[in-house]
Amino acid sequence: MNKSVSAISVLIVACIIFFVISFFVPDMQVFMFETFALYFPPQQNFRVWQFVSNIFMHGGFTHIFFNMYALWAFGSPLEQMWGKKKFLFFFFLAGIGAAVIYTLVNYLQFNNLYNELISSGADENGINAFLQTGKYNVSGLGGVSEDKLRGLYRLFNTPVVGASGAIYGVLVAFGILFPNAKLFLIFLPVPIAAKYFIPVLIGLDLFSGVTGFSIFGGNVAHFGHVGGAVIGLLLMLYWRSRAPRTPRHFNGD
Repeated sequence: MNKSVSAISVLIVACIIFFVISFFVPDMQVFMFETFALYFPPQQNFRVWQFVSNIFMHGGFTHIFFNMYALWAFGSPLEQMWGKKKFLFFFFLAGIGAAVIYTLVNYLQFNNLYNELISSGADENGINAFLQTGKYNVSGLGGVSEDKLRGLYRLFNTPVVGASGAIYGVLVAFGILFPNAKLFLIFLPVPIAAKYFIPVLIGLDLFSGVTGFSIFGGNVAHFGHVGGAVIGLLLMLYWRSRAPRTPRHFNGD
């Protein structure tokens, strides 16, 4: 990589290229999302590389704008401190880890709903056909609500996109290295120290993921955010444990 070009600039340009192709090149949107967004592994569009490629995909202008701004704002001090290679390693490990954790949570949620349908007397072949077509005889579902059925379909067929998981890892690293840096919320224009702001933000995502109630709006991969934060925290703790300790000096008589 050219020494004069930052890793963050390369990441931002790559995300913009994926975004432009997805939304502005005719007849490419379906291909881009089916190929590079991350699908649930049993789904026919799933590919292993999507654990990486989904990082470069975004669902709209607001999504990519805020992600790229956060990457630049919080990632730039880290890249300056670590260098390009270490920053890229951290970024992609957090992003891939976020995708893996999100997929595992989806797998558990999907299995719980699937088994609930089976135990209610729903036909397994009918459920599998429903997952492919979206059509099912609702009257044969027993006590399972239509909301749970729609949830099963959504978990199976809705892909996840965005660099948010990797960026949450970056946020954690920023909060650890610059705990007293003052941050501003758009809806609360009062400076808040990173050591308070970032844990609260992650806590809100965890709350939304567990309860299903989101103050950030719909279609947000909350467990992907939390997953990226967890990987970022673990990696920072590991690096800190491996860092050479500065010996203490004392003056004796």
